[in-house]
Amino acid sequence: MRDGGHILALSGGVGGAKLATGLASRLAPEALTIVCNTADDFVHLGLTICPDLDSVMYALAGRNDTERGWGLANETWTVLETLGGLGGEAWFRLGDQDLATHLQRSQRLREGANLSKATAELCRALGIAHRVLPMSNDPVRTVVQTASGELPFQHYFVREQCRPEVTGFRFEGIAAARPQADFLARLADPALGAVLICPSNPFVSVDPILQLPGVLDALRACPVPVVAVTPIVGGQALKGPAAKMMRELGLASSAEAVAAWYARYPGLVQGFMLDEIDRAQQPAIEALGMRVRVTNTVMKNAGDRGMLASVALAFAQEIAGHP
Repeated sequence: MRDGGHILALSGGVGGAKLATGLASRLAPEALTIVCNTADDFVHLGLTICPDLDSVMYALAGRNDTERGWGLANETWTVLETLGGLGGEAWFRLGDQDLATHLQRSQRLREGANLSKATAELCRALGIAHRVLPMSNDPVRTVVQTASGELPFQHYFVREQCRPEVTGFRFEGIAAARPQADFLARLADPALGAVLICPSNPFVSVDPILQLPGVLDALRACPVPVVAVTPIVGGQALKGPAAKMMRELGLASSAEAVAAWYARYPGLVQGFMLDEIDRAQQPAIEALGMRVRVTNTVMKNAGDRGMLASVALAFAQEIAGHP
């Protein structure tokens, strides 16, 4: 990006965390802010659990479990196994190390810190130099509407293993939630260079951020490119239930359908990054009014993550230079 251009990344969990680490490998701490979805958050066993924030933090700290795709590496499960033996709720997989994060966060929230402050403290403790923000300090909770009734997101995703047929979503509390103040300030900052929408689930990871009051208006008002990276490759989600959700909502499971979902917000996305395997979808996405960059979007290792970040930054710069 141009000198001084700050990058704002909007992220969900695992897929977003991969691109976030790639961006962090290419950008100085003062040049990158990552805003995380918090509508997946919930209170479990008396603890405030923030799955997307934690996925991003653990990845940036280099402590995430790359094989499992979530949680911490070298995890143990003694507490959970003991809890299950006592008849407690053990369906949500909380590892022993991971529990320390939730204990510390929950304690700080009880002491009066907001989620932004608690997150900043955890990032410092984990040695993370780049800024990680929750989308809001106010509670927003994704409710999955299914053929058999409504389910809180983590009950649908973890307890029910995404089995129920999805019919829609609602975000409880979103009308009263305020976007995190520094998030809005960054969107209005003249030093902003681009906004990147990470390859995260468009329905339950990105939409909650976009639907926070004032965020869409702020995104449309900022004179920098917004570039989205596809979370669907070859008709499949690399992680999570996005493809299944799309089919059950009557949408094609394709990158083009993701682009069309973002096109529901006129003027939001100027650039869309498409995987090589889906090159044939480029004309249809361009017909939605988006510029398209075809590249490898599958991030298997640090090299892939850094390369995709570099391509995304160059693409945004290209759009900025040729409006």
